[in-house]
Amino acid sequence: MLKVRNLSKVFRKGSMEVSVLDDITLSVSEGEYVAIMAPSGMGKSTFLNILGCLDRPTSGTYLLDGVPVQDMNDDELSHIRNKKIGFVFQSFHLLPMMTAWENVTLPLIYSDSDVDMKSKAIEVLQSVGLGDRVDHVPGELSGGQHQRVAIARALVNDPRIILADEPTGNLDSRSSDEVMRIFRELHSSGRTLVVVTHDPEVAREADRLIEMKDGRILADRSTSAFREGAAG
Repeated sequence: MLKVRNLSKVFRKGSMEVSVLDDITLSVSEGEYVAIMAPSGMGKSTFLNILGCLDRPTSGTYLLDGVPVQDMNDDELSHIRNKKIGFVFQSFHLLPMMTAWENVTLPLIYSDSDVDMKSKAIEVLQSVGLGDRVDHVPGELSGGQHQRVAIARALVNDPRIILADEPTGNLDSRSSDEVMRIFRELHSSGRTLVVVTHDPEVAREADRLIEMKDGRILADRSTSAFREGAAG
């Protein structure tokens, strides 16, 4: 489903070049639950942005469902993001003057769907346990509820792929547990999940762990061994 080969990303500032990703080759199959773990500043968020068609690689190839993403124009990238990918971010990115259901409808505004937007938004909010908060603005919600609204927004177009960047980074342990429970349910429903994190507890929830450092992949393994090592 997601396949990158010899992918690199270099940021240029004047005459300076900073290599963020260095010759990454990786495949993610449909229905996999993958965690990418690395310390801050090691390239994992940049990699996720490329997988999510929010950024382009400097070199290498990226195939999404067999289609070379790096050759797409901005309109094509926007279309594929809207149709196939749902994003969950650490900082939520909710609009403060809009209610929960209005925030959730935003991806629908940019799609060609003829679904009733409010009904669909409420349905998805109910699925993440926020059926009683649909008319609340972000200032009336807790941090964990913010993230559940953001997850509902990611799900409203029924994407096959969920990309999450430090989804529990701003949450307390109880809210983090709730978010990870939702992710387990999404995986069980057949969606593909790629979660970027620096938290080993979050990484253990996935079936596969990719460890990165300095823009390179250090290890790619099942999390069963990772769990056993942590337990020992």
